[in-house]
Amino acid sequence: MTPLHRLPRDAWAGVWGVFTDIDDTLTTAGVITDEALAALAKLDAAGVTVIPITGRPAGWSAPFALAWPVRAIVAENGAVALHRANMASDGTAALAGKDSDDQLVKTYQADPVTRAANYRRLQQVAECLLREVPGSTLARDSAGRETDIAVDHGEFTRLDPEQIDAVVRIMRREGLNVSVSSIHINGWIGEHDKWQGACWITRELLGHELPAEIERWIYVGDSTNDQVMFQHFRHSVGVANIRHFENQLQHRPRHVTQSERGAGFAEVADRLLADRDTS
Repeated sequence: MTPLHRLPRDAWAGVWGVFTDIDDTLTTAGVITDEALAALAKLDAAGVTVIPITGRPAGWSAPFALAWPVRAIVAENGAVALHRANMASDGTAALAGKDSDDQLVKTYQADPVTRAANYRRLQQVAECLLREVPGSTLARDSAGRETDIAVDHGEFTRLDPEQIDAVVRIMRREGLNVSVSSIHINGWIGEHDKWQGACWITRELLGHELPAEIERWIYVGDSTNDQVMFQHFRHSVGVANIRHFENQLQHRPRHVTQSERGAGFAEVADRLLADRDTS
């Protein structure tokens, strides 16, 4: 991982979009800071498309999809996208009446019948986990989850490595896909993940094929569940706190910021805007 300040000048001059994780990437101590929010606003004002993609649930993400200056939020590791109803297909604010300003559109990858069946199965697995792993608890945001389950290991409850491994093992035994973030262990049914979800939402909302335009995008993350994105994005950045997980990463970001969490994201935004200003 090369320090971001060593990135060659104008290396990001052709970038027009940013995908980013949320927890411990945009947020600090669970809250988005003024610095990170200002960075999002500067990117938006410069015409840069920003799409956070997270393991957080749709219910948790909804107010931020309305309040933050972002094109959309992709939640539950790629399963569902949320965006404001008054957004045009090119990402600009559509001409709409005031009544539509706060309307939120949710788009799912799976059909309603499949989602209902998967939800029932996921609740069965959740009961199994709580029974078989002493000390395990579901994430406090579980009420807002529609397509996955999450066990808290670092937000409000601390699980040791053996407990985390046990949760992962049981989820996989029960046929779930698994991802471990800096705070949660997520399990879901389906082939989606952050990368597949990013490709899906880019195609659905912007009409672009992400793999063909990967040089035009940056990804910013902080943890092991961002590895699939680090693998695919040539312009990938870890905020400094990713060093806590460095030994666990098979796929590392190409660059790393000096600052952690939201301040690190602001570094990325400033560097991108500087390159665009000189192009």
